Amino acid sequence: MTGNPSSSGKIWLAPMEGVVDHVMRDMLTSAGSYDFCVTEFIRVTRQLYKPALFYRYCPELKSGSRTPSGTPVRIQLLGQDPDWMAENAVRAVELGSPGVDLNFGCPAKTVNKSKGGAILLREPETLYKIISAVRAAVPAGQPVTAKMRLGYEDKSLALDNARAIEAAGADGLTVHARTKAEGYRPPAHWHWIARIREKVSLPVVANGEIWSAADAEACRRESGCADIMIGRGALALPNLGRVINVGEEPMNWAGVRKLLLRYASIERPDHRGGFLPSRIKQWFTYLRHQYREADEMFRDLKRLQDLEEIRVMLSEEA
Repeated sequence: MTGNPSSSGKIWLAPMEGVVDHVMRDMLTSAGSYDFCVTEFIRVTRQLYKPALFYRYCPELKSGSRTPSGTPVRIQLLGQDPDWMAENAVRAVELGSPGVDLNFGCPAKTVNKSKGGAILLREPETLYKIISAVRAAVPAGQPVTAKMRLGYEDKSLALDNARAIEAAGADGLTVHARTKAEGYRPPAHWHWIARIREKVSLPVVANGEIWSAADAEACRRESGCADIMIGRGALALPNLGRVINVGEEPMNWAGVRKLLLRYASIERPDHRGGFLPSRIKQWFTYLRHQYREADEMFRDLKRLQDLEEIRVMLSEEA
């Protein structure tokens, strides 16, 4: 056994846009035993979306809003209009999502340019209006949670944003411990999450730069949060949740290859052409952080465009 087993808090699988779709959620929740996960964000514009769009982002809605391994899945929304966010939040829970999560952390330029995601951290009053509208519209028994970064350019409004989120009635807050300007550059400022916890009474989940059981322990200690959220670390080490929770040995490369082959073999009717080869190569960029073998295989795999050739390579290596 390795690591320091901990059952003191829950582990959430992060909603990584363009990476953690329903198939990846299936892979990681089965391998890593996560307590909860959140979808990629649904970008809310000035319309109420039809159920088909929610099912596309979250097919698990048709199965009790749980992954095949039984992990609950919550829909995440991103937008700036309080009324349209509220209407779409209501639809999400009507379709079976166990509450809704609101994204105020996405650092993508295209999203921020259209006044979505992390750029709203410049405006605590806007966060308050959005969350208030959603909380008023969604039935009381359904949680409304939010995710934020420490700020946009700097951390000057971190505490104000957290207080606004709490005052608006949110049931929980996940904090990615970096600003938008800091992107994903280490370190993650876990001590800032501790500062936020001192100012709010709602449950806080710590997120950022958790790659190992030791990182999880350090994050919990420094942030004061029992609950943590893992994103890139889960992609780099597929069973990281179990490594942290129960001290399981890190998955060996043979196990990862089998998971990759399974991922490459699941049919996705809505996606054609080079979609899946690109997603597999994307996953390898994370696996290379943890596995020397992934780095070696990627030298050949990155040249392949045909999915069947990639499957053959994964099968041969397995």
